[in-house]
Amino acid sequence: MARFTFRLPDIGEGIAEAEIVVWHKQLGDRIGENEALADMMTDKVTVELESPVTGIIVELAGEAGTRIAIGSALVVIETEDVVADGVALDPPAVGEMAASRTDGAGELPVNLSGGVSPDAPSVSLREPPPPEREDFASDLRRDVCVVTQTVGAATNSSAKVLASPAVRARARDLGIDLATVYPAGDHIRHADLDAHLRYGAAQGYHSPTPRHWPDEHVKVIGLRRRIAENMAASKRHIPHFTYVDEIEVTALEAMREQLNRHRGSRPRLTPLPFLAVAICRTLADFPMMNAHYDDEAGVVTRHGRVHLGIATQTDAGLMVPVLRDAQDRNIWQIAAEVVRLADAARTGKAARAELSGSTITLSSLGPLGGIASTPVINRPEVAIIAPNKIFERAVFEGDKIRRALAMNLSISCDHRVVDGWDAASFVAALRRLIEAPALLFQD
Repeated sequence: MARFTFRLPDIGEGIAEAEIVVWHKQLGDRIGENEALADMMTDKVTVELESPVTGIIVELAGEAGTRIAIGSALVVIETEDVVADGVALDPPAVGEMAASRTDGAGELPVNLSGGVSPDAPSVSLREPPPPEREDFASDLRRDVCVVTQTVGAATNSSAKVLASPAVRARARDLGIDLATVYPAGDHIRHADLDAHLRYGAAQGYHSPTPRHWPDEHVKVIGLRRRIAENMAASKRHIPHFTYVDEIEVTALEAMREQLNRHRGSRPRLTPLPFLAVAICRTLADFPMMNAHYDDEAGVVTRHGRVHLGIATQTDAGLMVPVLRDAQDRNIWQIAAEVVRLADAARTGKAARAELSGSTITLSSLGPLGGIASTPVINRPEVAIIAPNKIFERAVFEGDKIRRALAMNLSISCDHRVVDGWDAASFVAALRRLIEAPALLFQD
């Protein structure tokens, strides 16, 4: 028998550490060569690591959420045969795996060997067994019986009370005995039930039907922790301000519908590609919006190319794939690239280069866009644009009224670099293009 120490390889250029997202194997499990061992995350890219040998896992560097330095011991596997290349066959030195942790948690790695007291128990990262469901089921049956008895009593005692069928049904749902309700008139109305509930709340009344759910503790790790850190740094360092303006999109929606009817095999157009083209054309006159601000060096870099970040919601959290050189693409090319990047982000196949280097970000929630929003800037950028949902409104033109489609456009800016006048002027220029969408196709 021999022990093989698998050290965390360099899974990205210039990366000093990686975070354990999930273990595919646990302490004591048997693992085969090239079998999935763990998912490691760095710079928003998750990489699945495979075991180079076959054997039994005897040591792990930490639990999910632990940060490991590149080159440090990640796992120790007890093999049946001596590994041919003889890499790290001996047990690691005392504290070697503990020193590899960079999250400052101060916990020892699992089941350390070499120098640890023989009386110290081994620690397993296996999840505790789920609670028995029989107790929950019996509690639920008991609660149902109590509610049924309460409702039945209320029905029997309320038989001679004057109330409409709707009021009686509502009282039954609430478990209220109508005989205990004092009406304001000759019969009980919904307003009397409301008054009874307000009085009951003051006296500690609770609905007989439980409406709560169990507490849940979710550890913030992986991409969610990276998002939290980035957003906190952005709000901490950047003095945000948000400007919102309304834009009519009646003509744009008519053009979009017409283009989609004749799109052939090309991707279906959403409003986003039109907005992306409008942003690129407008940025040529507002270079201060397409910029990075290095606050430590005190330097603003105004970029001559538009690398448009597309905020994308994934199961793992918010990711921002980058549509590079958006200024040189037409609407159909942008639509196809947006679909490709979103799919790559959601399936975890986005390359590291596709998740960095944006110069300005577009964040759209589509139909869920709300009325207005205050998006957080993707540091070190100086602006982020957020279109909101499209809605109908009445437009007055002299004495006439017509139905129109409109959308609010929100933009958050870094007030150290961008003034309110700049943001308002930029959005006004965007509005002129969007409200006359034929200009988007003009050379």
